[in-house]
Amino acid sequence: MHTDILIAGGGIGGLAAGLACSKAGCHVRLYERAETFGEVGAGIQMGPNVVRVLQGWGLDTALRQVAAFPDRLQVRHALSGAELGLLRLGQTTVQRYGAPYATIHRADLQQLLLKALQQRDAVWLHTGKTVNRYVETNGAVGLSLDDGLDVEGDALIAADGLWSRVREQLLNDGPPRVAGHLAYRAMLPQASLPAALRSQQVTAWLGPRLHVVQYPVRGGEWLNVVAIVHGHVQGGLEDWDHGANAADLQAALGHTCMALRDLIAAVPDWRLWVLCDRPPVVAADQMARGHVALLGDAAHPMRPYLAQGAGMAIEDAAELARQVALVDGVLDVPTLLQRYALNRWQRNARVQARSIRNGEIFHLEGPMAWARDASLRLLGERLLDVPWLYRGP
Repeated sequence: MHTDILIAGGGIGGLAAGLACSKAGCHVRLYERAETFGEVGAGIQMGPNVVRVLQGWGLDTALRQVAAFPDRLQVRHALSGAELGLLRLGQTTVQRYGAPYATIHRADLQQLLLKALQQRDAVWLHTGKTVNRYVETNGAVGLSLDDGLDVEGDALIAADGLWSRVREQLLNDGPPRVAGHLAYRAMLPQASLPAALRSQQVTAWLGPRLHVVQYPVRGGEWLNVVAIVHGHVQGGLEDWDHGANAADLQAALGHTCMALRDLIAAVPDWRLWVLCDRPPVVAADQMARGHVALLGDAAHPMRPYLAQGAGMAIEDAAELARQVALVDGVLDVPTLLQRYALNRWQRNARVQARSIRNGEIFHLEGPMAWARDASLRLLGERLLDVPWLYRGP
């Protein structure tokens, strides 16, 4: 007998869950509402806790073909340009945590997971299928799709993102909250940049009510740039990827140092995200009830200030697979989904809370910013390293 896993959502979390559960011996049926599997162009940082999971799934070689592996993370002051702190990555991270720190194009990570999943038996991937609602009956869970099709399985994994329909039905806890921050994102070939602006490291620029992060992707051939400022936009928040006016960003960063202004001016096109999240998870039953479990942004959407949104979804997938592999006559699906939630909710909540706190620290003003800068100069790597996170769950 095989456990039949239904997955709503074909982003990074859904594909990771499908791959992990398939490797655990489950049959997997995945439903993605878009007509094709695709991701908007944005970069992802992956700590060694995440890279180690991908290596365990046999994806190390494929990852090395598309990712970059920076040797260091540098923190600089956005106004003066001065270096505030440095974290060694590369071999230092491998020695400390057993895996490197990687940076990758979001679409490349999705394609890596998709190709691995397509090579598995007993996996069915469906696009253009929106999950409307679910119903639990007779020890199973049924899905109603927007095209009128009904399907049934042993468990439903909701990986349908920030605006999850499954979460809405399961928890009925309202929409996500607006963070009050705007993220301008861009990705461009390094060859198109002046030599002085090219980089093979992670750099975080900290300033009052703003910060900018840049890092290489696609083997170092491209540069990902993210600028986050305080503000709001009008319009539908579910359309999370908007066209952006470069002049607005340049005006917001007009008081920063010349090196940062040059980088921003060199980017021809930006896309704008309105950042939303939810409060940190407070109990296991916010992640699983009965035959239904939430994963990734459907369960614990977080601000990007610890660079762990995709990472926590991948960790979720690994723990989910570890549990569903144990389904037998004694340990049933609801019990094991509850164990999945019990093993994940506190770590996810800690990452959510730390992400919120990091955003506050990054954007400090006045005397508090001076204290932050002095601490970084004095303690540097001790402040920037995150052992409890990078060691894994």
